[in-house]
Amino acid sequence: MKIIDLTHTIAPGMPVYPGDGRPQVFPVRTCEADGHRETAIQLYSHTGTHVDTPGHVFPRGRLLDAFDISSFVGTGLVIDASDVGAGGRVGISYIEKNKKKAESADFLLFYTGWDRYWGSDGYMRNYPVITIEVADYLIETRKRGVGLDTPSLDPAGGPTPLVLHYRLLGQERGFLMFENLCNLGLVGDNLFTFAALPVKCAGADGSPVRAVAIL
Repeated sequence: MKIIDLTHTIAPGMPVYPGDGRPQVFPVRTCEADGHRETAIQLYSHTGTHVDTPGHVFPRGRLLDAFDISSFVGTGLVIDASDVGAGGRVGISYIEKNKKKAESADFLLFYTGWDRYWGSDGYMRNYPVITIEVADYLIETRKRGVGLDTPSLDPAGGPTPLVLHYRLLGQERGFLMFENLCNLGLVGDNLFTFAALPVKCAGADGSPVRAVAIL
């Protein structure tokens, strides 16, 4: 068994979506003064590698604690779209290249290689996104979730903000989005076990996750 970490490290100076606060990580007790160490962590629910639930965009959408833990584990497949480039669109042709395996997966994760810009000024701008056609494929084939190695499924500053979020998260059966993944290029093109476990927090619309590929 081989486990590949698909998660960015949470740190005070990390990239955050425009308008979100940066995480705060600071000591509140120390071994020297208190005999033990304890750290305060303050962050937004969509910090770093994270999951979006329907409650992220719908007032009565399903929230994090309404999902069974099994919802965050399943069969994954990485779709290689690393040739798309800045501002590009990942179309249905990328899925069709490996359609048989894609049909067997619970989660499709799109590898664009954008994680190489993590920490740079350009990471949050002009990143690749999937097309409406791909979103409809995910709905029609009843996928449980989708993931990308970019800040969002929707383009930054697009004419119709969060259109893909509304389209995918609006399904009654529930759907999950995983954003800011990394290391997808190390997974290969075979099916694997995808696990991305969130903090179990009542009333949350999303959460940082520890995402892994288990080969």
